[in-house]
Amino acid sequence: MAIQDFHHYNKILRSRARALRKDMTKAEACLWKYVLRAGMMEGYGFNRQRPILNYIADFFCKRLSLVVEVDGMSHSAEGARLRDEIRQKALEGAGFKVVRFSDGDVLNNIEGVRKALELCIEEREKELGLSSPLPSQRGGHGRRLAVPSPPRRGG
Repeated sequence: MAIQDFHHYNKILRSRARALRKDMTKAEACLWKYVLRAGMMEGYGFNRQRPILNYIADFFCKRLSLVVEVDGMSHSAEGARLRDEIRQKALEGAGFKVVRFSDGDVLNNIEGVRKALELCIEEREKELGLSSPLPSQRGGHGRRLAVPSPPRRGG
């Protein structure tokens, strides 16, 4: 099954994904509303809670085969970290790029997250030989992207 054709969609998880879309975390809702919704991210479309392989990705861009995960407090437990690692290896093994942000980064520094995603998208376009849907609007690979700190106030 080619990624370009089916993106390893798992219809068995469809109802669970639908339920998760209706019950997003605060960080997921902010990332969706202010960064990923309606082609706001460099003109690319993202899906929320997309069933891929045996997992449900928080956000997914088909054209870039890019998975964006938002890790909350539950992801810091040892068992959760191991599950995240297994999940990430499976997704990357199937040709997807996975980027992760913490809840704190999304909630406290949304502009930094936006900029980190823009850089990630630019890198992914180069890897895949794609051009941006919005070529006039140009502004990491790994477990978590570095998020630029917000500017200091006062001082």
